[in-house]
Amino acid sequence: MSLETMQPNPTWDAPSYEETVDTLEAHNNELTYKVWGGDWCKDCRKLLPDFGAALEAADVPEDRIKEIAVDEDKQGPGVEEYDIEYIPTVVVEDDNGEEVTRFVESEDQPPAVWLADQLEATLETAE
Repeated sequence: MSLETMQPNPTWDAPSYEETVDTLEAHNNELTYKVWGGDWCKDCRKLLPDFGAALEAADVPEDRIKEIAVDEDKQGPGVEEYDIEYIPTVVVEDDNGEEVTRFVESEDQPPAVWLADQLEATLETAE
């Protein structure tokens, strides 16, 4: 783990987010989560522990979670390639490396909930 903020929040209540966990779990072996953040970032410290807990509750394999630490200038691996401007940012890709959706820190829902809603809408219509 390269981001301490991705350590799962032990008080996160998975049963309260059953639909979110179910959606993430339904796709846990076909999607990769690339997470840009910084342990120094207050938004990351606020949002990522619950996201880590949601991924854990959904049994998302560790090799499908890529944690990318950025410095205080928001520089780091893949920042330019993925056009990362704000953190945390989570880019969800399929096995072909195609971006399915992305969460950026300014969304009005927690990352797991927002991404699950997007995945449900995107992947259900694609099937």
